[in-house]
Amino acid sequence: MAMLILLVLLIFFAVLGVPLAFSIGAACITYIQTNAPNFLSMIPQRVWNGAFSELMIAMPLFMLAGELMNVGGMTQRLMDFCTILLRPINGGLGEVNVVASMIFGGISGSSVADTSALGSIEIPAMEDAGYPSGVATGVTVASSTMGMIIPPSTPMIVYSMISGGSVGALFMAGAVPGILIGLTQLLLVYILSEKNHWHPKKEKISGTEIRKKLLGGLPALLLPLFIIICVSFGVCTASESAAVAVFYALIVGFFIYRELTWKQVWSALKKSFISSSSIMIIIGFTTIFTWVLTMQGVPQMVANFFLSLNMPRYGIALIFVLMILVIGTFIDVSPAILLLTPILLPVMNTYGFSTLQFGAMMITGLAIGLVTPPVGMCLNACNKINGMPVVEIFKHALPYITCNIIVLIAISVWPVLTTWLPTLMGYSLY
Repeated sequence: MAMLILLVLLIFFAVLGVPLAFSIGAACITYIQTNAPNFLSMIPQRVWNGAFSELMIAMPLFMLAGELMNVGGMTQRLMDFCTILLRPINGGLGEVNVVASMIFGGISGSSVADTSALGSIEIPAMEDAGYPSGVATGVTVASSTMGMIIPPSTPMIVYSMISGGSVGALFMAGAVPGILIGLTQLLLVYILSEKNHWHPKKEKISGTEIRKKLLGGLPALLLPLFIIICVSFGVCTASESAAVAVFYALIVGFFIYRELTWKQVWSALKKSFISSSSIMIIIGFTTIFTWVLTMQGVPQMVANFFLSLNMPRYGIALIFVLMILVIGTFIDVSPAILLLTPILLPVMNTYGFSTLQFGAMMITGLAIGLVTPPVGMCLNACNKINGMPVVEIFKHALPYITCNIIVLIAISVWPVLTTWLPTLMGYSLY
């Protein structure tokens, strides 16, 4: 009964429009004041300990690196590189959109950043090339979901802090699902483009121009490769690699592309500070929520309930897939990870799902929530670019999102898709 009151209070404050972090905090403080007032003095310490983590330094730094890459001229050169790369298969801008998102996801670690940065260039370019506006926006938001799955991934860092899993191992666990989503979306876009004659005839281009565009895109490719190799092989920690990524972005922007200014650096700092600080506050208050759940034995109660169902492993996996798709529709990615991981991870471990597989399943599922109304952060970001209603964007993105759902079901049923690469690298699965 007491836990029911806690959840009702949380929903009540959220419906009133109170920011999620403070909704969680207010509900927990009310609950503790009513049931265990002696613990009130521990709340500030719990909030501080929740956000005070060396691992969390990586999150704002990766965000900053992505912002600097965008304003420093890398986004356009990335598009040019992908255009040349796909010429042999007669790829149109739809395919360029998907491949660019795969590469950009390896820089920013954020799907929303992917939509905002690439969408402002890709959507007008696709419309000018003859793509319908709905198709241009649909492909853009759907392909941006790879940004938080392909390493480095900001949500993976948040999940690592809560689950205790290795960041490097989680990066590797998300690599194969992210690439599979990219390949399936690429195939679907190619088929639809061929069917609707959206593939333009190849224009003649000089060898000098080809070399120039390929060389111009190389700095964009080197950064994600550097991060993945360094973190995976233990050369440096996630936080250290994020700091190097920021330094690299500054060097490229100032001295190679020569498009970055100190005013843009200051703007990127402010954006990264605001985005990361909001997540930090949510993490701090969610720590109290998790603490209350643990004191009341909620994770064990949930585990006992699922075990009493006597369902096969794949049945539990499909229930989780449906659950995460529904939850992702109403709750943003980081809060969902922070709220659900302490409750569901022990249950999934009991059924034989490793910490790495569960993390990949959760983040792949929550990525779909970024393009489903009403929350849909990527939908809202795309709406700001071209003004198309959120529901319309979702309708046009739905065919491509089916690729995400297929991959989500696949990694839920076949653990090897998420565990093979980390195992090959010598990581533990738990």
